This record gives sequence, structure tokens and C-alpha cells, in this order.
Amino acid sequence: MELLHAKIIGKGKPLLILHGFLGMSDNWKTLGNKYAENGFQVHLIDQRNHGKSFHSKDFDYEFMAKDLGFYIKHHSITKANLIGHSMGGKTVMQFACSNPNLVEKLVVADIAPKYYPAHHNEIINGLNSLDFNTISSRREADEELANHLSDWGIRQFLLKNLYWVEKGKLGFRFNLSVLQHKMEEIGENISSTDSFGGETLFLRGDKSEYILQNDFDIIQRHFPKAEIDTISNAGHWLHAENPTAFFSRSLQFLNR
Repeated sequence: MELLHAKIIGKGKPLLILHGFLGMSDNWKTLGNKYAENGFQVHLIDQRNHGKSFHSKDFDYEFMAKDLGFYIKHHSITKANLIGHSMGGKTVMQFACSNPNLVEKLVVADIAPKYYPAHHNEIINGLNSLDFNTISSRREADEELANHLSDWGIRQFLLKNLYWVEKGKLGFRFNLSVLQHKMEEIGENISSTDSFGGETLFLRGDKSEYILQNDFDIIQRHFPKAEIDTISNAGHWLHAENPTAFFSRSLQFLNR
């Protein structure tokens, strides 16, 4: 198996953080530093086909949970606290259900254990429109992407993945050719019989529709000890939109 790329900061209790779809570990750098200042050894992880981790045509939550298991074993971690956002939230849910003995506490950010229909087509189409044979700067990439995506924040989130593949040639770190064909897998749910009996916190953005009131039952069924809290003034990227509230609520839970 290949080892996931990660940035490790701080000393203390292991806290592994997994980003969402088309994201990367770097999205969590600011919060990661704050957890590290509060007694955690923080592992900011790039999932397969994302960031600096390996590319593979195999891509679903079983594979991503196994990646996490291999990573934990490699670093001789006996018990980890896990935070996962969106797609990363599904990965940590799957992992906790399959490996409860390796998980101290679980924080799931703005995703429920349910199936989500593919809904990133606009983003995928926008990314596919970028021709890096003609685009030679971030500004040009942003201008082209703006023809497809009006939301400046989402464009900046996506363009964080740009890097110089070689001198004068830009490219994306994520594996777009595989990911665009795996939209169904990204929406998939964990198995209907899976459950994790450990302490779990679900945080949802008050402006997001990813976790609805009628999802509370299914959350409780898979995670009987789950607490569900709402972060105000935040949408789906709640850790970026209201980092102060997200940090204080998650830290309070992890330290309890």
C-alpha cells in the first residue's frame, strides 16, 4: 500500500484531519496550528487523488478508510482523534465504524451518513474548461473559471490546487480525470449496518443543507452517542466561514 502525504505539527494526542472533495490538507493549516497549540499532534492529511498524495483509479470510502488505517499503523498511533469535512467526514465515519478500537473521538463536519446525489457537475465542467496549454497564470485561470462559477470563494478554494507542473506549465494537484468519473462513489453512504459507539460530534453550518433536521435519526442510528450542533453564519465550508466557533466547539468536545 502507498502512504498518504501529510503535514504533522505539534506534540501531544494524535488528531488526524481529512479535507473534503477537491480540497487538500492545506485548507486546514490555520486551524491545525491552533489545535497544535492546544496539546495535539496534528496530522493534516491529503486523501488519495488529492493534494500531494498518490493518484489511483480506485476510489471509494472503503479504499480511503483503508488508506487511513495504513497511515495510522505506519505512524504507530494506538488511538486517534479524527476530524473529517464533507467527503473526509464520510471517510472518517467509515473508518470509525470499521476500526472502533483505533478511534478516541470523532468530529464530522457538515455531512450525514446518507447518500448524496452527484451535484458537482458545474464545478467539474468549469475545471475541465481550463486549458493549461494557453493559461499561464492563476489570474488567467480565475478569469476562465469565473465564466462557469460566479462564487469567488469556491473559485479560490479550487485554485489553491494549482501548482507548477514544470517551468511555465500549471496543473491541478487533484486527479480530475479519475474524480470526475467517481461522482457516484463520492455521494455513497457508509454501509447501512455500520455503527460506531464512541463519542461523536456532528457540526453543521446553519446556511448549509447537507445535514437536515430529518437526518438526525439516521445519524443517531449509526452513531448512538452523537451530539449534533449548528455553527452560525456558516455554510458547507463551516470551518473556513466561522473558524472561531468551529474551533471552540470542536476543542471543547475533544478535551472533555
